[in-house]
Amino acid sequence: MNRLFAGTVFDVPPRCEICNELTAECKCSWQVKQDWEAKKKLESQRLPPEKQACRVVIQKRKGGRVATVVEGLTHQATDLNVLFKKLQGSCGAGGTVKPEENLLELQGDHVAKVQKLLSDLGFKVKK
Repeated sequence: MNRLFAGTVFDVPPRCEICNELTAECKCSWQVKQDWEAKKKLESQRLPPEKQACRVVIQKRKGGRVATVVEGLTHQATDLNVLFKKLQGSCGAGGTVKPEENLLELQGDHVAKVQKLLSDLGFKVKK
């Protein structure tokens, strides 16, 4: 008995955070537990949209093409892939996510739509 209130009515046995079973009866593998810890650590580093600012610009590419680029959001503070899917779906355009450079690129001129959607999500958008 190494718990503080063991043997009393206040005794609450420890439970696994993943499966909610008693720790003695938990069947979670070590890989599942490592993935859970990594996900929990990543979520603790995330920032709410209100504390993040980004800039939406147009870049001209070779061949006369244009791309809408969202700069200023970090991969650690925001899940760029989820945000990109929302932007891509609302604009109906292709593009890419560059987490190393902290960029979201959409094909075409979609500055107004992207600025409106980001501000609706709570991000501070610089013009």
